[in-house]
Amino acid sequence: MNPSASLKETGADRFAHLARRHPCLSREAHGKTGRLHLPVSPACNIRCRFCTRGLNSTKRLPGNAARLVAPGEAVAVVGRALELCPKLAVVGVAGPGDALASDHAIVALTAVHEAYPLLIKCLSTNGLRLAERVGDLVEAGVETVTVTVNSVEPSTQAHLCKAVFVDSDEAPRRRVIPGEAGARLLIDAQLAGIEAAVRAGIVVKVNTVLVPGVNDSGVEAIAELASDAGASLMNVIPLIPNCAAADLEAPDCDQLRAARAAAERHLPVFRHCRQCRADALGVPGQKEDLARRLFGKASAPWAGDATFSHG
Repeated sequence: MNPSASLKETGADRFAHLARRHPCLSREAHGKTGRLHLPVSPACNIRCRFCTRGLNSTKRLPGNAARLVAPGEAVAVVGRALELCPKLAVVGVAGPGDALASDHAIVALTAVHEAYPLLIKCLSTNGLRLAERVGDLVEAGVETVTVTVNSVEPSTQAHLCKAVFVDSDEAPRRRVIPGEAGARLLIDAQLAGIEAAVRAGIVVKVNTVLVPGVNDSGVEAIAELASDAGASLMNVIPLIPNCAAADLEAPDCDQLRAARAAAERHLPVFRHCRQCRADALGVPGQKEDLARRLFGKASAPWAGDATFSHG
């Protein structure tokens, strides 16, 4: 049997089960069930051109949160979130940094899983460390992972991601890999991580930030390779011009529609993404965001040294 076909069949039932309750996986659940993003991850291990992250109460951007939550606070925060949002079905980590660049997300979700085993646990990641952390994710009760893959061509990825940071046993302990070498490492890690996660029983969604004139012609290739690796769903989201990408244009409706149609030749496409903050709480699709009541006003300004991929 074709390995990719086997992976798809293995994940189909799990995806269908989760999609009924996860508002970021299906139209059926979107607008009906709630999700909480725990802002527990402070660090990132790639530097994307279009991303910023920080502590504030107002900017509606991925990677932004009112404050950081310590892993030891996570269970109490979830308890309060359930009081504010009884429809809460999902607890995830989507920043402010990458969920797998530190141990914070895994520690927090492990504690939440022990306290609230019926809640779906998920996280978003750039995928650089996904393959090596799959076992930890399974033990933490994580059932679904979103991986942001913006290109499978190193030259294009290098245009969007300036550098990749990897751990080293030698000084300096953080090695910087810039340009196409770093891009190639990231792409290989993402595809290997998706396959490893699916084989471990985790449902994978792929996010792609659509950047007209940069990666729009490669969206179908991303979808094809992600599907071969076992991903169940794709989410093509528009660029928010920002940071070093402030001079780029966001896609218009026709460009977004065309990219989604290309992706849909290989994977189902989710079309209801709100590009939520890293501390979002509530039912996506409904106007009220309960995060301010849960997390309060922003902490003192926080200078992050790297950036978080959309998702």
